[in-house]
Amino acid sequence: MRIAILNLMPLKEVTERDFLRILGSQPHDVEIHWMRLRSHVPKHASAEHMDALYEYFDELEAVPDGLIVTGAPVEQIDFEQVTYWPELCAIFDWVREQVKSTIFVCWAAQAGLYHHYGVAKYPLPSKKFGIFPQKILVESPLFADFGSTMMVPHSRHTEVRRDDILACRELTLAVDSDETGPSMITARDGREIFITGHIEYAADTLDTEYRRDQQRGRTDVGLPQHYYPDDDPSQPPLDTWGDEAMRFYRNWLTSLENEKING
Repeated sequence: MRIAILNLMPLKEVTERDFLRILGSQPHDVEIHWMRLRSHVPKHASAEHMDALYEYFDELEAVPDGLIVTGAPVEQIDFEQVTYWPELCAIFDWVREQVKSTIFVCWAAQAGLYHHYGVAKYPLPSKKFGIFPQKILVESPLFADFGSTMMVPHSRHTEVRRDDILACRELTLAVDSDETGPSMITARDGREIFITGHIEYAADTLDTEYRRDQQRGRTDVGLPQHYYPDDDPSQPPLDTWGDEAMRFYRNWLTSLENEKING
């Protein structure tokens, strides 16, 4: 299966490792294609790295079976003010017609919900930061071998709201929490999956973010919730979501594979 990943995160290699760790550990034959935008030049990745590994949208030799669009550090900017918004919308429209299933992550989830369904994003009074228990609200192949709950990392300053999701008949609220609001929303029978958190994160990612914010003197971001044992940042963080993340992406790849086999 061909999986394209449009990587909008600033630290490209960290995100590459996250998804390679998850997708490369699955019992599926997966070919990954990294995508970039023509209207945005990354500041934290060398031109050599981008040229060696990444393709532009119009350079893809074949339509991917699945697409993942990562988060991006632009969530506090209005969508239309994001410099690459027109190009991103064009890609969203194309993949909607061509790709079997697309996963939108964090800001990309907000962007996809806004572009396709007019769902607004709202600023949070403080950063939603930590690992949060969730309720799985639907029966779906995506949640095969899950129980009724899962854990999802979140690291964001904005949100989409439950009432807005429920008001749109085309959307299904799949995973939800009183602490975080909607964590997963699906549409078009699973062809579109919107994940407002980061289940792909490695165990130490939030720890790195927390220590970076502390070094920068950020007083508006506290300790990540439900993350360190006894809320003690001197202890190694707990990985309470990694197995579920692997299982979720395995289920997604299985659904793509089944669709490919059955036509």
